[in-house]
Amino acid sequence: MKHNLHQQFQIIFNKEAEKAYFSPGRVNLIGEHIDYNGGLVMPCAITFGTYVLVSPNNDHVFRFRSLNFDDKLDIPLKETYKKTGESWFNYPLGIIDYFLQDSHQLQGLDMLYYGDIPISSGLSSSASIEVVTAYMLNDLFNGGYTKLELVQLGKQVENVFIGVNCGIMDQFAVAFGEKDKALMLNCDTLEYEAVNTNLGDYVLAIINTNKPRKLAESKYNERVQECQTALKTLQQELDIQNLCDIDSGTFKKHQHLITEGTVLKRAQHVIEENDRVKLAAKALADGNLQSFGQLMYASHDSLKNLYEVSGKELDAVVEYSQTNPNVAGARMTGAGFGGCAIALVKESAFDTFSKEVTDYYTEKIGYAPSVYSSLIGDGVGLLKETLNTNI
Repeated sequence: MKHNLHQQFQIIFNKEAEKAYFSPGRVNLIGEHIDYNGGLVMPCAITFGTYVLVSPNNDHVFRFRSLNFDDKLDIPLKETYKKTGESWFNYPLGIIDYFLQDSHQLQGLDMLYYGDIPISSGLSSSASIEVVTAYMLNDLFNGGYTKLELVQLGKQVENVFIGVNCGIMDQFAVAFGEKDKALMLNCDTLEYEAVNTNLGDYVLAIINTNKPRKLAESKYNERVQECQTALKTLQQELDIQNLCDIDSGTFKKHQHLITEGTVLKRAQHVIEENDRVKLAAKALADGNLQSFGQLMYASHDSLKNLYEVSGKELDAVVEYSQTNPNVAGARMTGAGFGGCAIALVKESAFDTFSKEVTDYYTEKIGYAPSVYSSLIGDGVGLLKETLNTNI
């Protein structure tokens, strides 16, 4: 479906939009289940995302509309808000509540949202909505927040207002993303390096398994607990604050402390995956996509066998990718148990890849995946163009 966003805004609100903003989704290229263990991740912004068009009103009302969802909200300007139900507008409402709690003077707004990120795919549609709303309010009302503070604000809204125990990687990636660069982010210190990521004649294939991620949240919390158990055990001999404070060599010398087999596997994945991110950054900086691709495969193997957060759907995508000479590497991305896999595919072979992976997956799983092609894009910002072209 294509939408002329300014025209849609005018139809819905009977006036012109004053400004338009965009925030991307993100994929994590490598470094999975690391963010809550104080280590390194390597996300990048993608070229799908969330658009919001806005115009202030004098009615002291916030009006939320979306071209993706039927549910809408008109709510008077108040001192505070609470999450109501599970609707999409809770994410921007939580951001507005944060601004009000932080003593910012706001006025009524008419807002139209449109996103081309597949919902519940693990590509961070929620973080995209949070960050674009925070950026918009900061711009419209001279909030004075730095971009990092907007990221931290978005995470707090997700954790407290929405009630999801996520790390900071998603909001960080969609805010700080840069075209043709991956972000090597230290989740403990929030220091980051933008790593040149020239994909050359490759594109990023995003394969949505279309499997509902029902297990993800409960298993996510279980993995967090298992990692905390491993950390406490290692702290008997090591002065560390996070599992990722040590490398694989140090871990091997002290892994005898962990007597529970499952906990040992979880810790091994986290520490080795953190080392893989460092190797991946070097491979990308050197333009060695084949080495990077092998690290992607190794990451998936570890997530499947040590961390046990994959599944037959994600495995099917990677299994097919390993048979295709036009694929440099592939892995699951995100929390797992469904969601998306990513693959580095030669641009000239993308259409063939898309058809063949769809056929392989459908035969094995019983329904089709959705396959998208993306480049690495920029983070959140004000749109200078008029958006009068179809999107």
